[in-house]
Amino acid sequence: MPPRQRLSPAERRARLLVVGARLFAAAPYDDVLMEDVAKEAGVSRALLYQHFPSKRALFAAVYQKAADRLLAATLFDPEATLVEQLAQGLDAHLDYFIANRHAVLAANRVLAGDPVIQTIMTDELDALRSRLLGVLPLADERLRDAASAALKAWLVFVQVLCVDWLTRETCTRTELRDTCIGAAVGALRPLLPSDTAADRPTAARNPG
Repeated sequence: MPPRQRLSPAERRARLLVVGARLFAAAPYDDVLMEDVAKEAGVSRALLYQHFPSKRALFAAVYQKAADRLLAATLFDPEATLVEQLAQGLDAHLDYFIANRHAVLAANRVLAGDPVIQTIMTDELDALRSRLLGVLPLADERLRDAASAALKAWLVFVQVLCVDWLTRETCTRTELRDTCIGAAVGALRPLLPSDTAADRPTAARNPG
């Protein structure tokens, strides 16, 4: 057990989140024990439960932090092409999914019915959809609503496809990413200006 250190409550919580993230990434959810988290963090179980009353609460906090980091890492540059923006966002997420396979599978399968976990994922998907809408050259509100619905369905498609891929890799990572990009471009193309090409910067096409 690491030597115990005097930390502020915020520092202690941050330390527990780091340890929790590492353990949830290394093993299936059911195999991670709160006693192991406490031991790894160098705290008593009582102190751990003061910060997180249950394993689900700890996992939710870990997953929320991961979602926040992924949103921060997913920056849609209006000077980039649509394909480039989609590739950047997908690469950031795939990097995390691959490194934290057990945690992603736990959130999407073991804890699929947990309302807190589902809210975290829904909020992240909504934020991603809003950011993508902000860089698309949509002519009016009707097309914006249609694109919003298409992106909502596309993000769910990506989520399901990626979770399935983590379970059984039926294609390469590049093929997975390109399949997701192709689905998005295909869904959005009818809603964008007729002279829009997916390999041209979105900002240059944005009216006004």
